[in-house]
Amino acid sequence: MPTSRRALLSGGAAGVVGLAVAGAVPSLAQAHPRSPRPSGDHKPFPPLKKDPKGILALPEGFSYTIVTRTGVTKLDRGQGLTPADHDGMAVFDAGHGRYTIIQNHEIDPGAEHGVPHVKGTVYDPGAVNAGGCTVITTDRAGRNYGEFVAISGTVGNCAGGPTPWETWLTCEETEDKAGDEWEEGDVSGTFQKDHGYVFEVTSDGKADPRPIKAFGRYAHEALAIGKDRTSVYLSEDAGEPNGLFYRWTAPRGVKLGPGVLTRLAPNAGTLAAMAIIMDDGSVLPDVAYLTSAQMGRPFPVRWIEVPERDAQTKPVREQFKDGQVTRGKKFEGVWATDEGVYVVNSYAWEEGDLPTDATPHDGMVWFYNFKDQTIQLVTYFPHAASTEDGSAPKYTDLTFDGPDNVTVTPWGSLVLAEDGEGASHVLSSFPGGPTYAIARNELNDSEFCGPTFTADGKVLFVNMQDPGLTLAITGPWDTYLG
Repeated sequence: MPTSRRALLSGGAAGVVGLAVAGAVPSLAQAHPRSPRPSGDHKPFPPLKKDPKGILALPEGFSYTIVTRTGVTKLDRGQGLTPADHDGMAVFDAGHGRYTIIQNHEIDPGAEHGVPHVKGTVYDPGAVNAGGCTVITTDRAGRNYGEFVAISGTVGNCAGGPTPWETWLTCEETEDKAGDEWEEGDVSGTFQKDHGYVFEVTSDGKADPRPIKAFGRYAHEALAIGKDRTSVYLSEDAGEPNGLFYRWTAPRGVKLGPGVLTRLAPNAGTLAAMAIIMDDGSVLPDVAYLTSAQMGRPFPVRWIEVPERDAQTKPVREQFKDGQVTRGKKFEGVWATDEGVYVVNSYAWEEGDLPTDATPHDGMVWFYNFKDQTIQLVTYFPHAASTEDGSAPKYTDLTFDGPDNVTVTPWGSLVLAEDGEGASHVLSSFPGGPTYAIARNELNDSEFCGPTFTADGKVLFVNMQDPGLTLAITGPWDTYLG
């Protein structure tokens, strides 16, 4: 590591999850009708109360309803029962007091409750009882008015992102290829098509299971479309080597909108990986070198074109040499505003996760500024201290770690879903400011996934991946977020 970089990164990790940096935190006023209060001026959420049903602890004044449950609630048209492993999702206003949810199911082939192959929705016939998306209709009270299959025959549909024209882009978190064999229990099969793509999903039942190959083939996690509709920002959750953060830029004269994505040529536009530039002009090798000491500091970014985006000979992240791009353990949630895009790193601390001299952490939230082409750390989760005997850190109900999916609320603050080591929470986070627990899983240690607010700010929908629950949470959100 060059001397100048070592000097820059010498600051230790602060024992806080947020740090106010005057004038540095991104303003969201352009992206939303309301923007968050200044740091230090937030009304804390009340303590979480135990749930008599043993499912979801919430603050006083908040309540929840179960919308769907794996293997229990029924799909429409005789398609079977709700599939398993609820993950990323988006919600849209359906009118007349109802909402439409498009939901991922992060499932590998052969699952007991996989997404059934429904005629017209199937991408790969060889991916049996695997992942896909369903469409749910509900209301403010969480009543279930029906659910049906929108895409099937995909694998490991993890997160994704909504479009401005109210469709959902679902991401396959896998690199499986045609001809690869799979086995689950007594069930086995062979993939007939390559996987690791993004697909566009609509809520009207008109399935179009064609991959958007222009976005590349890798372990996709999430994405967000830029305000100008000519750029897309995509995260990769992968290791050995660690994953990358990407930008896809549309060809000249192309603006994204209804029906455009599935018509793109496989090599359309430019797919490039992020390189964070240090003071000496070198490239930061991994985000784990930065700590809370650099909170709020903007770093210049360059975008390095991917040589072979369909990864037929070598995975995309392996196509770059050391010193070309900036890697990160578990690039996860992505969400755009008018000014820029948030991206999350879940953690980096296990043996093999960290490059030499890097700093263990339990989570990072970044903000990339479109205009300035800079990125800054806005929330930092320091690694929990080891116990006195040197054993692994102890995570408690009050420990926040492993941020994963992210959404921006109608008030401009963030909601993060935990996928960590201790109790799983849904968190309210103010960039540069405090982080509060707004829900806790009391059923098991399963992660939360896909938090998404209705545009009117009335309902927060969130998933508990195991046993596969979609939850509608209501309460006085405006009191604490407005």
